Amino acid sequence: MSPPKRKRTDDYVLYYWSGIPGRGEYVRLALEYAGIPYTERSSDLMETLSSTTKVGAPPHFAPPALQLPSGRIISQTANILNHIAPRCGLAGEWGNKLNTHGEDARETVRALDEEEIEKAEEERSIVNQLVMTALDLQNETHDVHHPIASSLYYEDQKEEALRAAKVFRESRIPRFLEYFEIVLTSNPATAKHADNPLAQTYLVGSRTTTADLVLFHVIDGLLFQFPKRMAKLRESNKYENVFKLHERVQGEKGIKEYIASGKRQKFSMGIFRHYEELDGEE
Repeated sequence: MSPPKRKRTDDYVLYYWSGIPGRGEYVRLALEYAGIPYTERSSDLMETLSSTTKVGAPPHFAPPALQLPSGRIISQTANILNHIAPRCGLAGEWGNKLNTHGEDARETVRALDEEEIEKAEEERSIVNQLVMTALDLQNETHDVHHPIASSLYYEDQKEEALRAAKVFRESRIPRFLEYFEIVLTSNPATAKHADNPLAQTYLVGSRTTTADLVLFHVIDGLLFQFPKRMAKLRESNKYENVFKLHERVQGEKGIKEYIASGKRQKFSMGIFRHYEELDGEE
């Protein structure tokens, strides 16, 4: 059964747990970057999101979920980001042309020819591809301290976590950082400006996308969870542009103000958790 028809508004409502940045933080970063107002709801999350009488069909497996101006609710982090990226100006130069919010934006879409639409859709998908890869790194980071099951306490799987952390520090973090370093340095839109110290800090094109924001937050989480290991990797200078991207994004308009406002929640016992015994330089 569909919920009562909601009146169209310009408002977004983020459904997510309170007290931790979690996966909801990626959505917050996109909306904060774009300066788009939103509110948050953290009470009765699962009771609401799993009820077709309250949210319509299909129900949602877990937060984050985002209520759109139409009243419809969508979920899954990468899916939400892919949906709002054009309106937020975070889908790439061509991907942003797929924004359908407002008559002027829709007129721009209608003016695109078949080749331009294809180009815009492809760029938007490439951005989403990189978002999902960065979220893969996030998931692996979480599974270090909960390698058996999320439902168990860390202390119940500490021995396995110590083994998982060693492998993650030695091979998985460098593997992901190497991949993103290659993406940054092979970006044709910025390669010609390699003499600019910040030029090769854009994953797609030469403007910030959701992929940049997600990688920024994941690197931030890794710096919290593995400060010793990340310091060693930074010192190696093998992933220079990845760390420069992190520095650039935190100074971006919208993000800089969001961080300074104190609204951005600190890492604690969410996805990214620091346990001294799981960190190391190797």
